[in-house]
Amino acid sequence: MTMRDKIEAKLMSAFAPSSLVVTDDSHHHAGHGGAREGGETHFSVQIVSSAFAGKSRVEMHRAINAVLAEEFAERVHALAISARAS
Repeated sequence: MTMRDKIEAKLMSAFAPSSLVVTDDSHHHAGHGGAREGGETHFSVQIVSSAFAGKSRVEMHRAINAVLAEEFAERVHALAISARAS
C-alpha cells in the first residue's frame, strides 16, 4: 500500500468525507528539505466533510494532522490541506 493510499484510507475512516483528493506532490520537491529517495514525502489533500461543521480552519487542520500522526512520524514531511465542511 502506498503512502497516498494510507492517507486516503485514514481520512476516509476518520471523517467520512463527501469529497477527498489526495495527491503525491513529492516530485515537485526533489532536492528540497524533507525530500527522500523514492518520494512519498509531500502531499496535498482536498477534503470536504460534515465532520468539520462548526470547526475553524485551525481545528480542521489539527484534526487531520492528528489522524495522520503515524504517517508524519514514518515518512511524510509536508501536507498542504484544503478542508471545508459540507
